[in-house]
Amino acid sequence: MSAPCPVCKKPSTPEYRPFCSKRCADVDLQRWLSNRYAIPAADDDSGPDEENSED
Repeated sequence: MSAPCPVCKKPSTPEYRPFCSKRCADVDLQRWLSNRYAIPAADDDSGPDEENSED
């Protein structure tokens, strides 16, 4: 059993996996290109980039 299409929740098809159609794949791409989706940045506390660091 395959996972549902992340855009419309219909069953996905092997040709457009994980989407059900080219339309849903294009909708998802447009959402990424228009910044509706974002990957959160992780805080990096390991570097000496802090302004108040003592040397």
